[in-house]
Amino acid sequence: MANRINYQLEMEKVLASLPAGAKPKLLLHACCGPCSSAVLEQLCRYFEITVLYYNPNTWPAAEYYRRGEELQKFVAAAHPLGVTVVEDTYDPQQFYTAVAGLENEPERGSRCTVCYRLRMRRAAQYAAEHGFDWFTTTLSISPHKDAARINAIGQELEAEFGVKHLPSDFKKHNGYLRSLQLSEQYGLYRQDYCGCIYSRLEREEQKKNKRI
Repeated sequence: MANRINYQLEMEKVLASLPAGAKPKLLLHACCGPCSSAVLEQLCRYFEITVLYYNPNTWPAAEYYRRGEELQKFVAAAHPLGVTVVEDTYDPQQFYTAVAGLENEPERGSRCTVCYRLRMRRAAQYAAEHGFDWFTTTLSISPHKDAARINAIGQELEAEFGVKHLPSDFKKHNGYLRSLQLSEQYGLYRQDYCGCIYSRLEREEQKKNKRI
């Protein structure tokens, strides 16, 4: 069996190699404020960061807007200088079209891989169009997300768009725990499902089964 890549270590190698002085421009795809919190805390010293809020998977619309508001709330409170948030188009049909035929897949299955790629591809495209040096996503901070899949997609998109992908496994070194601490510190709303209607329904089923 091939050795698993330690993507956190790969990221640390990249950070150590960055030239002192001027910060390169990083586009950070973000799913929500809580997941962004520890990631921004870790990366702000190394990059000039723009956060891209692009999540057509999030359901319902009220949940999408609430997550976006919490992201803006955290950035305004914790990073008044140097971090910009860009909200992209919210069109849920982009997600439903992308995952057509995969509706009954379980969480963490192939539907999620398609969803990762949909959002990361938009981030890579935006980064290429706006002259960023690097792009990455907050997704790997979740203990429910497969860092190997996320980073493999990032490498594919780097080859396609010509913008360097920053490898990551942000959950490492207590990254996820730190996101919980920062969420409590800043009073951030934390959702209990990934985002899409399918993850919401699966989560509700799990809750129901626990009550039985």
